Amino acid sequence: MPDVFLVIGGSGFLGRHIVQQLVDRGDVVNVLDIVQRYDDVPFFPADITDQAQVAAVLRKTGTTCIIHTASPPAALELQDTDIYFRVNVGGTKAIIAAAVETGVRKLVFTSSAGIVFVGDDLIDVDERTPIPAKHNSAYDESKAQAEAVVLEANGKGGLLTVALRPAGIFGPGDRQAMTGLAEVYERGQTNFQIGDNTNLFDWTYVGNVAAAHLLAADRLDDPLPAPLLSKLKELPTSSDQVPPLTTKEAEIVHRGLPAITLTTGTHRIPTSKARPLGPCVTPPPDADAISAAWNEPITSEERPVVRTRFDALSEPAIARAKLEAPDRSPLHVAGQAFFITNGEPCYFWDFTRIVWHHLDLAFPDKAEQRRQKRQWIFSKDVGLALASAAEWWGWLTGRPVTLTRFKVAYSCANRWHNIEKARRLLGYEPKVGVEEGVRRMVEWYLKDLEGRKK
Repeated sequence: MPDVFLVIGGSGFLGRHIVQQLVDRGDVVNVLDIVQRYDDVPFFPADITDQAQVAAVLRKTGTTCIIHTASPPAALELQDTDIYFRVNVGGTKAIIAAAVETGVRKLVFTSSAGIVFVGDDLIDVDERTPIPAKHNSAYDESKAQAEAVVLEANGKGGLLTVALRPAGIFGPGDRQAMTGLAEVYERGQTNFQIGDNTNLFDWTYVGNVAAAHLLAADRLDDPLPAPLLSKLKELPTSSDQVPPLTTKEAEIVHRGLPAITLTTGTHRIPTSKARPLGPCVTPPPDADAISAAWNEPITSEERPVVRTRFDALSEPAIARAKLEAPDRSPLHVAGQAFFITNGEPCYFWDFTRIVWHHLDLAFPDKAEQRRQKRQWIFSKDVGLALASAAEWWGWLTGRPVTLTRFKVAYSCANRWHNIEKARRLLGYEPKVGVEEGVRRMVEWYLKDLEGRKK
């Protein structure tokens, strides 16, 4: 039977994209939020920190699946950071309690990739990366606590839960990253760079993140790919005693995955069996087959899966995961967290310059001014020193600080994530590349700007 969806935070940036995708595919969807910005689906105002209010909406709508995206924006300049914990942690607890009370079957929670980031490099990290005991921001710390609550609730009262960790969301409707970059552009400060721009960074198109939420919701109650260890007559005590992968499990971890080429395009490596022939005096006997193979699209079967025992999806790692949690399958969606990105990390300042390039096309006068300015590149150490001075001056004067040590560390760190688990268990594949996503975002921003001027 089809789910009835309630998108909590459905008036927000990500929430609206999720609502639109659900509407587009014909699902029954309702929105719970504190502000109504759209009127194409039923809207219910409620305080998510109040279990009774949430439960009343769940009963009224007959919700079977909650998608919980509500959160204060990460970049708020707040004196009282407790709002993050009241909403993200307290609100999530209330939602879970209301879901169990009313018999809701599924909960998809929007976490954040930032919960594993404290300023150090993150290079191709997967979901085994430990969550630090202390974070640099109240937003990340509250998201980490909320995610733990969500995953702990899996299986209790019949509720199935999953947490998604998107990184660097951008796209149409974005009023954080896009607004900040546009302000830098307006102030004529695009010629300043902190760091050497050799750090790879994950940016994720909002439509891809929304699609991942729908996939997670749809696959939460899939059949288990193998019996749980806790259901066996005798619980194994070592990895060697764990039963081998079932056919379904083997298909999940061994099937070939296509390359992600949305922005970079496809680049085939010439081989003896597939190459451009070019001019030749005597073509080889199988010339037609060689040329045909070169022009054929690359398939996932051409990318064999090679694993070591340290790989998160190797058989030894899966066996260890089963032993650690015999009541849960490491190859089933429920009770798990997933990194969600575009799968195409780019250099941090390259992304900002793509945005500014598209703004240049709309404002040729500013583009000419930008070309005439000298580029200033500061090292990370100089950036940290400037940020320390700015923070000290802000404390002294009571004025908000735009340059902080955390922002410097953020813009200079490698920060990209491995999404193989999401691709294999959720079936997630990004559909819109970074370059196309930026074009759509700037196009939306310019239309919105024009509308606000009228």
